[in-house]
Amino acid sequence: MNEIEKLIKISYEIRKDVINMLAKAGSGHLGGSLGMADIFTVLYFNELKHDPLQPNWEQRDRVIVSNGHIAPVWYATLSNAGYFSKKELFTLRQFGSRLQGHPSRLNGLPGIESSSGSLGQGLSVAVGMALAAKFFQNNYRIFCLMGDGELQEGNVWEAFMSAGHYKLDNLLAIVDRNRLQIDGNTEGVMSLEPLKNKIIAFNWNVLECDGNNIKDILRCFKSVSWSQKPTCVIANTVMGKGVKSIENNHLWHGKAPNNEEAFNFLFELKDYYTNFLVNN
Repeated sequence: MNEIEKLIKISYEIRKDVINMLAKAGSGHLGGSLGMADIFTVLYFNELKHDPLQPNWEQRDRVIVSNGHIAPVWYATLSNAGYFSKKELFTLRQFGSRLQGHPSRLNGLPGIESSSGSLGQGLSVAVGMALAAKFFQNNYRIFCLMGDGELQEGNVWEAFMSAGHYKLDNLLAIVDRNRLQIDGNTEGVMSLEPLKNKIIAFNWNVLECDGNNIKDILRCFKSVSWSQKPTCVIANTVMGKGVKSIENNHLWHGKAPNNEEAFNFLFELKDYYTNFLVNN
């Protein structure tokens, strides 16, 4: 089995866990979590400098998930990477659980660098971390994941401007560009295009990839220069990826499947991966 096949199989496990977690919890955000499973897989199983056995290792890369509502895919990824037991995944959104609907650093869950959930704030946190790393001459990198809908928040662009001004080449932003938000298509709610040109204008390098293609994500991350400027990766994804019946359906932005739906979704997911491996 080659490296790409291994990563594909991990992404399958993560997507299965997301569906099962949300069905057990009865609430949560499914669409974006499924859409970002491949990005999280490549980050934690190929790109990041991290150690699940030493989650507070000083030289670890930092991950900020600004679009905190996709916490289920983050939790599933951390568990599959060995940060905590898979059994804990099924406490999602329960009283007293470390796995709340939005990630909280105060709950003591290893791997969570910053609380999030109020959209538009994560990039500012990441900029602060990147500035601190520069000041103290640390070599770790900061990765900030954002939803495209939250780019409609004004303070995101203040953070883009600051990062470009200070030439924070230790910062990588990843935009989940699925073109959907809770009210529908982003371009109908508040147009973001031409997104790439806007971010370039703030003195960033900008790369694009197919955010649901492991091979293309690997290519994209390898091409990051980590010099002179911060970098933004626009990851073109499909909300609900892997479950054909809900793909590109914004109604599944913040909806959990019931037990029957979860059973059907897992069947669709298995079919998706079987066909994908056969045809690639």
